[in-house]
Amino acid sequence: MDEREFLAAYDPRAYPAVAVTVDVVALTIRHGALHLLLIRRGEPPFEGHWALPGGFVRPAEDLLAGARRELAEETGLGGEGLRRVHLEQLASYGDPDRDPRMRVVSVAHLAFAPDLPDPAAGSDADEAAWLPVTGLASRQLAFDHGRIIDDALERARSKLEYTPLATRFLAGEFTISELRAVYETVWGHPLHAGNFHRKVLSVPGFVESTGANTERGGARGGPRARLYRAGDARLLHPALLRPAREETVR
Repeated sequence: MDEREFLAAYDPRAYPAVAVTVDVVALTIRHGALHLLLIRRGEPPFEGHWALPGGFVRPAEDLLAGARRELAEETGLGGEGLRRVHLEQLASYGDPDRDPRMRVVSVAHLAFAPDLPDPAAGSDADEAAWLPVTGLASRQLAFDHGRIIDDALERARSKLEYTPLATRFLAGEFTISELRAVYETVWGHPLHAGNFHRKVLSVPGFVESTGANTERGGARGGPRARLYRAGDARLLHPALLRPAREETVR
């Protein structure tokens, strides 16, 4: 039997139906705190529970396109705004009972960017909001989204150690202090300003100077800070380890 004959005789109904969804863990920093985009479901299953933006993958789109569409629908981002967002595949979740409707495998994605707009709830949601990560324990989460969020936060914290992706939380030009604030917010640890400044500038390609300074000095009338932009490094060597991990390495 050649391939054409095999496909003509193949019956996909011989196997249980499995649906594929995408869920997006979208992170941004607002008012000095790490925030996560969640929607309050307006219909069963898990009506009234908070959930990640997501939905079933359409027949003509791949996984990344589905994740971009879901993120765009919830945030209103499109075109250039959506291109500013760092979006990567996180992991797949396929426990047989994770969705009470049917067997559903979800491919989760991690997204983060600066200044993401206020969300607009979609047709299946009562509400959409940026919620502080520190307050998630008081929220009822749908499906296995608590596990997905935990995995995404650990991925984000780890990526900041070994990659320059912290710069994606910032505008095109930034100060070292603003970069340090990203690390402190995502890691949840205060960092020594002088040590952080020295480490950042010692990593080849992490940041590069714009040659310009801020328009004003510090809050106490100090000198104007230098402005930097993201460099061309894809990995940080040496890495910037989280304080707890740094102590373990020592």
